[in-house]
Amino acid sequence: MATEQVFVVVGAGQAAGTAIQKLRDEGFDGRIVLVGAENHLPYERPPLSKSYLKGEGWQSHKSLRGQQWYNTQNVELRLGTRATSMRSTDHQLILDDGTILGYDKLLIATGSKTRRLDVPGAELAGVHYLRTLEDSEALGTALNKAPNVVVIGASWIGLEAAVAARQKGCHVTVIGPGEVPLQASMGALLGGYFEDLHRGHGVEFQLGRRVVGLQGTGRVASVMADDGSEFEADIVIAGVGVEPEAGFVEERLLSEDGGIRVDPQMRTEDLDVFAAGDIASVANPLYGRRMRVEHWNNALMEGKIAAQSMLGLPSAFDPAPFFFSDQYDCAMEYAGWVNARTAGDPLIRGDLAAHKFHAFWIVDNVVVAGMHVNAWDEGLAPVQELIRARTKVDPAELSDTTAPLARLVETPGA
Repeated sequence: MATEQVFVVVGAGQAAGTAIQKLRDEGFDGRIVLVGAENHLPYERPPLSKSYLKGEGWQSHKSLRGQQWYNTQNVELRLGTRATSMRSTDHQLILDDGTILGYDKLLIATGSKTRRLDVPGAELAGVHYLRTLEDSEALGTALNKAPNVVVIGASWIGLEAAVAARQKGCHVTVIGPGEVPLQASMGALLGGYFEDLHRGHGVEFQLGRRVVGLQGTGRVASVMADDGSEFEADIVIAGVGVEPEAGFVEERLLSEDGGIRVDPQMRTEDLDVFAAGDIASVANPLYGRRMRVEHWNNALMEGKIAAQSMLGLPSAFDPAPFFFSDQYDCAMEYAGWVNARTAGDPLIRGDLAAHKFHAFWIVDNVVVAGMHVNAWDEGLAPVQELIRARTKVDPAELSDTTAPLARLVETPGA
């Protein structure tokens, strides 16, 4: 495929790195330019809140591909550089150093940026966010000498940070607005399950509360809640969500959720502009809605699809999102999508108390989302197949642990 085309990839995360590798694997021999805001080659982010935060292997972290691979594959690297604007009619990308990059095809895979606390005292030293390698290293080091840790936000990232803090011997308080942690994604029953799990490991929860300010002289010393309560804090971990890193993107390409509108082939309305990963707002055919999925597996899949679409090649989109989390000795995998706030409690297959179970969210006898905790004998694969199949299931049979899930996949509802 001899060509003089120029493909520019903006972003240096999982989606960008995967796309570049796929382009070369498919035989594209044109010019590839990678623009990344961080000074690192593309790398995976899940370890940042897991093993790296616990001090397990940050110094030996590995990029998706090493420097030699990028050299061998003739990929131009512009690291530590941000895109500031684009002129799609001219096929141009403008960088913060004044460079104007022309392109034939542009892939935007800039991911997300952390939301910042918007309360008095948010600028104090000792307030940590978790998005980059440097964030993870700084927080992991701080946890080694922080007796009291306050986590703001009872999200997955907040709870994973709480795990690392407890395993380093810190006293941990989690403050969140919901009735239970993870309420939006897990609902009351499983949110309560994870709350009990963390309480059993010594984490304190202050739920139904919002943070209104941080106190301290130069450095954070305490956190104030909206009910007037105050919590001592040597450091604060803010896990209050993320938003698309789309400041340079033309408004016409943006969706209402702040991401870039794409179809299941990662194509925007501009035939030469593509998007993948956290920033991509995909028209999901299974759920009939646009979805921005901020998880590793999604970035991996969409990076490959985007590369194939840039080359005019067909690809297969998996409409059932996937993510995973480690909470102490409980490993969780989840697939699908459901509004857990309104869907009601899931059907449980197994034993919550034994920390080994599957959970299924069912709408009109169809599995729309599911997960497992430590149920590795059957795992997530049959759950994903049930979601994709969209066929009717018998809830009584689904909850029966003597009936193999694999058989239910073969003959759902039988």
